[in-house]
Amino acid sequence: MRLLVIEDNRSLVANLFEYFEARGHTLDAAPDGVTGLHLATHGSYDVVILDWMLPRMDGREVLSRLRAEHNCGVPVIMLTARDELPDKIAGFRAGADDYLTKPFALPELEVRIEALLARAAGRGRSRLLEVADLRLDPTTLEVSRAGRSLHLYPACRKLLETLMLASPAAVSRERLEHALWGDEPPDGDMLRSHIYELRRSVDGPFAEKLIHTLPRVGYRLAAIAKEAPDGP
Repeated sequence: MRLLVIEDNRSLVANLFEYFEARGHTLDAAPDGVTGLHLATHGSYDVVILDWMLPRMDGREVLSRLRAEHNCGVPVIMLTARDELPDKIAGFRAGADDYLTKPFALPELEVRIEALLARAAGRGRSRLLEVADLRLDPTTLEVSRAGRSLHLYPACRKLLETLMLASPAAVSRERLEHALWGDEPPDGDMLRSHIYELRRSVDGPFAEKLIHTLPRVGYRLAAIAKEAPDGP
């Protein structure tokens, strides 16, 4: 399990690292909201643990931008001393999946994370991904476009799933590389080769192209609306 901790309390962060790393999990940490938002949108995490009161950008704004601007569905637990009902409602409305008030017991946080992951896994197994006439079934791993079955190698299928989950938002090269290879991408531009193969399968036989390159950003998968013809 890979966790992102967005928290400015160094002692708490140290306790979280000690507890979860001892259980075989990997953690990254951000001491402020701006850094946390960058990591959350450029990395691949199973759960984000997000403090409300943060320097540079508070947790609620981080969460709102994560959901609205970046279309990121990673499960988020808000971790905060704000325990009033209006605060909890505001957190959930911003997109939180769970809300844990300080002080808390680490085993409770652990079981809440496990529950979030179980729910996310259930949604992932049942959700058919669709963009335009392209479909990917996460349960059967079947991919089709316009009713035609497509054969994809595992790496290309993983790229396609990552792009479809984010669609129509852009996905950075770093995020795609992390989805394939974690923190140890291979030498050379292997991502470009996989994108080429994915394009050949998904876009090659079809007039409408769905995979688009965004220079200096990454890629996105989306149907581009055609401009209406000029009137007479």
